[in-house]
Amino acid sequence: MKKVVFLLYCSLSILSFTNLLAQTPKKIIIEHSDFADINQLQIPDAALLTGNVRVNHDGAILTCNKAYWFQKENYIKAFGDVRIMQGDTLTLSGKYAEYNGNVKQAFATGNVLMQSPEMSLVTDTIYFNRNSQEAYYKSFGTITNKGNTLKSKSGKYFVNQKKYQFLTAVTIKTPENTIKSNHLDYYTNSGHSYLFGPSTIDGKETKIYTENGFYDTKKDIARLLRNSNIRYANRLIEGDSIFYNKKKGFATATNNVKITDSINKIIVKGHYSEIYKFKDSVFVTKHALAISLVEKDSVYIHAKKLLITGKEGNRIIRGFKDARFYKLDLSGKCDSIHSNQKTALTKLIGKPILWNFDNQMTGDVIHLIGDNSTEKLDSLKVLTNAFIISKDTLGTGYNQVKGINLYGKFKDNSLENVDIIKNTEVIYFMRNDNQELIGINKSVCSKINMTFDKKKIETLTLFEAPDSTIYPEKELPENARKLRDFIWRGEERIKSKEDLFTEEEIEINNKIIEASKAEKIKPDVPMKIRKETLDYDKNNSKPEIK
Repeated sequence: MKKVVFLLYCSLSILSFTNLLAQTPKKIIIEHSDFADINQLQIPDAALLTGNVRVNHDGAILTCNKAYWFQKENYIKAFGDVRIMQGDTLTLSGKYAEYNGNVKQAFATGNVLMQSPEMSLVTDTIYFNRNSQEAYYKSFGTITNKGNTLKSKSGKYFVNQKKYQFLTAVTIKTPENTIKSNHLDYYTNSGHSYLFGPSTIDGKETKIYTENGFYDTKKDIARLLRNSNIRYANRLIEGDSIFYNKKKGFATATNNVKITDSINKIIVKGHYSEIYKFKDSVFVTKHALAISLVEKDSVYIHAKKLLITGKEGNRIIRGFKDARFYKLDLSGKCDSIHSNQKTALTKLIGKPILWNFDNQMTGDVIHLIGDNSTEKLDSLKVLTNAFIISKDTLGTGYNQVKGINLYGKFKDNSLENVDIIKNTEVIYFMRNDNQELIGINKSVCSKINMTFDKKKIETLTLFEAPDSTIYPEKELPENARKLRDFIWRGEERIKSKEDLFTEEEIEINNKIIEASKAEKIKPDVPMKIRKETLDYDKNNSKPEIK
């Protein structure tokens, strides 16, 4: 038993001695000097080395013209053409440097140049910790990396990660862009930049703002997360999350998306969008809404999916699946909508219905024609199975006019004059000046003209041998007071821009907005470093030589 204890004691002693040796700082070794001198009066406890001085410490080589070597302190001060080389991973040069062998820390000043295979840094003063493999500078510095130039008041360089971190104002100039931020991480191998806090990326045609973003300076790809937007060609793209590929001219935005086109006076909103810059097109879905800005009377268009294409002055808005639109005095819905800015023609396609004040209009196809010079509605076409219905002003009945086609004219965006042609039929509740019902007119003819005043039917004119009968109210039964295919859809009428959306759509939209608000009040958390960045730097890094 005593022998076992003795062996265990010896083993622990050897292990402790080995750890002690491992923790003991390695000494600075003077490999060469043309001259060496010791003068205790001028430089106590130091040796003066001059001429082609070469020093080695744990794999790092220091060269200079002159040095003071403090052997007991394991410390050296170097003067003139100072170079510190850490294998082939890092070189530090300047006019003056100090190096502490006990803690493996270096300090250099005077036209300092730090270089690695992928970058170079010019500054006035730099500090380098070989244990942590970190270098930092507090004076103004300029970094050059594969065509990119970075300038900042201060910065830190992590050698193993090949990463710069800037916590004060920094500017990166690439061949295409200028990046500015107060907090930025930059990887020299991959050219990846991570921006935290207010930051901008400005190009010749594109300006980007973000408060939490990623930018690949090689591929011109951005991922933006907080309070971000992209400006180009008088367009502004906003969203909670934005992806942008500059070379392909492509962007996607997610949640609280807003795209403003100031030239064509169009705003598009939704919770998912794709933007194709070179094709001048925008696709929006999830609570999609397009707003054509007109003074005092903007047009709102909603559909499951919206596609907006075309250059300035030639924009086309297409809405697919349950398309709806609203303006102050006109609203409608259909399966799909097609609105051409150049021709000022808007087509309602697939079960269209239109409301102008209290008048309900239906047909197989409805066309709205505008006047680009006045930015107002000019005319209306209802093609095949045209049908107009409006409630009688005082009673429970309905005024009705139907025919094959309908052609109408607007004045100040209000329907003023309408012609219904071919196989026309009328049921009209006739009232005198005192609004007393004097009879129900039921007619058949080839053409009908109607004029409107103050949103109501003012005159009704029948053409080409009309067959007309005026019935006293008691003599016309209820089942004869409606024309064939009569359907009143007043409960569906869109009376405000909020009515464009279903209750389900509103509920989903509110959830997204609330989640977005909760995300914005969270404290800033740096973006996770992209896996490809870590893999790139790992695969391309060289082992440190000590």
